[in-house]
Amino acid sequence: MAKKDKFTQEETVAAGAHMVRHVHVFDVILFIILTILALVIIYPFYNTILVSIVPQAVYTRQPFMLYPKKITMENYKFVFESPLLLRSMLNSVILAIVGTLYNMILTVLLAYAFTKHDMPGRNFFRFILVFTMYFGGGLVPTYLLYKALGLVGNWWVMVLPTGVSITYMLIVSSNMSELPAEIEESAKIDGANDIQILFKIVLPLIKPILATFTIYYAVERWNEWYSAMLYLKDNKLWPLQQALRQIISSANVISTTALNGESRPPVYGDSVKMACIVVTVFPLMALYPFLQRYFLTGLTLGAVKG
Repeated sequence: MAKKDKFTQEETVAAGAHMVRHVHVFDVILFIILTILALVIIYPFYNTILVSIVPQAVYTRQPFMLYPKKITMENYKFVFESPLLLRSMLNSVILAIVGTLYNMILTVLLAYAFTKHDMPGRNFFRFILVFTMYFGGGLVPTYLLYKALGLVGNWWVMVLPTGVSITYMLIVSSNMSELPAEIEESAKIDGANDIQILFKIVLPLIKPILATFTIYYAVERWNEWYSAMLYLKDNKLWPLQQALRQIISSANVISTTALNGESRPPVYGDSVKMACIVVTVFPLMALYPFLQRYFLTGLTLGAVKG
């Protein structure tokens, strides 16, 4: 009996050791897979920076590089020498600030209104708003409407028509609805009105979700170009993205001209495109590490309470 117990104990130790080895091998394999995935994700960004700082001829001979064999700043010089750049960057900063503030005010007010179950026509208005998420009037009717409102050729065409993201509004409204009703009732007993309740009680309690969608709105405003392309002819009103689009087009024209027999310019084509991408993305990448925690917190709240 003692031999049997001893044998069983030895078997147990051997099985435990095998399990440790098995887990260790699995961890190594998992680490390798995750490393490969990380490299696949990171390399395009790294390659974009490399292409932006090397001559086009180097990139043409070696599209996939691990390190730059020759560095030039002519691509960035070409981008920053454009008279459009600084003005358009200022336009984008103003658009991001004004547009985000406008979006958040409308989103918060509309979301709070839909928390009122006694609001007349609440379900009807909610249906109308959700309907607009799936169906639109079309480009031509939209253009005619903006023209009738005097928005064509007006800087405000990039701000006023896109007031609320219905998806964001519904998530914010859902978070507001999850707050205990006793908080609002006690505030009303103390004499607070709806505006005071909203700004002094409700909003401080949902700061993570507000921070999240403030960032989302700001990124969308910073990346605005489509409305500018359709409705703004004056390049003094263009945001950064539309100006960079024009710079890229100019680089392509230079490249075509050079290939038609004229002297080849120092920069053209893909190198300028990559430099434009870096210029566009850098401000957001610089801010992201400081704002990253709001993304996960806000979206988690929205997923749980929505």
